[in-house]
Amino acid sequence: MNKEWALLLIVFLPLLGAAFLPFVGLVWAKARNLAAFILVVASCALSGSIASSVVSGQIINITLPFPLGFNFVFNADGLAVFMALVSSFISAVIIVYSFDYISHYKHQQEYYSMVVLFLGAMMGLIFSANLIFLYIFWEITSITSWRLIGFFREKKDVLRADKAFLVTVFGALVMLLGFIKLYLETGSFDLSAIQAAARVNPVSNLAIALILVGIFAKSATLPLHTWLPDAGVAPSPVTALLHAAVLVKIGVYVFARLFVVTMPLALPWQTFVAIIAGISALVSGGAALIDTDLKRIIAYSTVSQIGFIFLGFAMGCEIGVAGSLLYILMHGISKAGLFLCAGIVEHNTKTKDITQLGGLIRTMPVTAVSFLLCAFSVMGIPPFGGFFSKYMVIAGTLQDGRLMIAAVFLFGALLTILYLLRVFSMVFLGEEKKSFAKEGSGLMVFCVALFAFISLIGGIFVQYPNQMLQAILPQIIGLR
Repeated sequence: MNKEWALLLIVFLPLLGAAFLPFVGLVWAKARNLAAFILVVASCALSGSIASSVVSGQIINITLPFPLGFNFVFNADGLAVFMALVSSFISAVIIVYSFDYISHYKHQQEYYSMVVLFLGAMMGLIFSANLIFLYIFWEITSITSWRLIGFFREKKDVLRADKAFLVTVFGALVMLLGFIKLYLETGSFDLSAIQAAARVNPVSNLAIALILVGIFAKSATLPLHTWLPDAGVAPSPVTALLHAAVLVKIGVYVFARLFVVTMPLALPWQTFVAIIAGISALVSGGAALIDTDLKRIIAYSTVSQIGFIFLGFAMGCEIGVAGSLLYILMHGISKAGLFLCAGIVEHNTKTKDITQLGGLIRTMPVTAVSFLLCAFSVMGIPPFGGFFSKYMVIAGTLQDGRLMIAAVFLFGALLTILYLLRVFSMVFLGEEKKSFAKEGSGLMVFCVALFAFISLIGGIFVQYPNQMLQAILPQIIGLR
């Protein structure tokens, strides 16, 4: 297949397919579920089909000129294809998990449509090389996440969905002002033109600050983080999708696209981002250590771990950037596993309060072991995949001479170990408080076991994803 056509299909198969899923569901619900899975898998497979060309150095470009700088430009480079593969693969597994988890709830038509549309918007955002189209896809993810967070339609669910929508859309509007400021300074919304202009005249601090507000809001970074723990009212497949695969990773992806590839940050801004990320990691880690809601604890963990990803990108050195990319992969897999395990626990015990749980390893042994293995990766315990990503980010910080910042994040890593061990101990060990609890369905258990297995194997065979990262790094930081 022509690579340009493959690139278009990666984006528009899920975008357009999402509109037809409800009609398929009217005929046969299982056909709708399978179609949703096929659309996501197709996007993943097509991303894989162009990966070898991109890794070898080719950049696939599609450009359709429009007036006033609103050019339709898609670029597939190493960074974009890597993000597409990670997001679509994790999303495909989450959809399989949803087959059983969502099966007895209302609004299934909307659920599958929104999940697939969500992924399509993510693909559009990843490959967009024009800021206006990037913004349009960014806002589509806000709308779909709003509907997904408010899936259960209770008043508290709707209010928390509204909160997530308002925070992220506010950030996006501020970011749009930053894009307009960039246009006024560089004369273009196209990233290639902005990159060329920024080499001659650095962009203004105001443009950078406005864009960072939008990025921090989307990635749930302090002080714009509170919407993410509240999003735990959504079904567990949704929280896994938001926290692991797509939504919060949009912010760090755009940060990398703009401030690592296109217009690298100056030293003061690198320090500022590292400090914000460090504070966010510590505060959210402390919150996770005292909260008693299982999904909120895992959500606070996401806020904390996103800080590590920002840190590696902000340092801008080879090992730091590679560490952040590996972090996106390993954190996405293991954190999706944690949320799906939490979904099995909540599904079968009817509670998320860890003080009311205990001893579940006796009745949910696969879920318990899967949770522990995924938690080990998030903690950064060797030989799990999370260890290598966390090590590389910290090593990049030390290589850049930021000893104090590295010390802050090492303490954040210690907090991660403490709150995840606390959760595992209170939920799965000790006295059995929910004697009627049972293991999840075969599909749900398979999905969490798969994520746990990859969390371990991803570390043992880390050289394989690392080979891809080393191949695409010149495209990311080699053009300066």
